[in-house]
Order: sequence, then structure tokens, then C-alpha cells
Amino acid sequence: MTIIKNFNSRNLKDYEHEIKRGGKFVTFQYTISVIFFTFKETSSIYLIKGSESSVFKGLRFTLLTFFLGWWGIPWGPIYTIQSLINNLKGGNDITYEVMDSIRKELDPRTQYFG
Repeated sequence: MTIIKNFNSRNLKDYEHEIKRGGKFVTFQYTISVIFFTFKETSSIYLIKGSESSVFKGLRFTLLTFFLGWWGIPWGPIYTIQSLINNLKGGNDITYEVMDSIRKELDPRTQYFG
């Protein structure tokens, strides 16, 4: 099952309803550096409802990156800037990929037996 961090349903219609209301699925990037080691990671998948701001929802990843990303040499500043830009644009919109996965998992017409 596709793991959505802030939305858990086993009903395909619930997901479709949220998307029709302007929702989207996004991931955020974050960077953490410790001197010579820099880690650029991707968050879990979040459902951003139509009335929510994806920039605000990703704020914790943006702040984590801002304070802990710079310190690695040489990749810290590079990955930090990339992560900050990505998050301030609202994260990576992966709605189509997630909905395709959810449809395959929850729609009985896509189940293959054999």
C-alpha cells in the first residue's frame, strides 16, 4: 500500500474526492550535513488538501535544511539550495504517480489473479 503520511483510507473514492477538490500529493526534500557528509533525502508522501498551502506544509523540512544543510563540504551548500528551492516551490507534485498506484491497489478491476 502506498503510504500517505497524513491521510489513510482504503477507499479509492476518498482519494479521488480530495484530488477533485484541488488536493495533490507531494514530497519534500531535506538536506542534513555533518562536516564531510551531506545527506539529501526525500520526505514521505503528503496529501495537500485544496485549502492548504504546500509551502507551509513543507516548512519543517525547509527549516531543517536551512539550519542543518549548509555545513557539509562541498555538497552541503549545493544540496541545501536545491532543497530550499524545491520546498519553497511547494515540493514535488507526484499526484499522478500516487493516484495510479492507489488505483492499482484499491480498484478491484485492476487486480490480476493467476
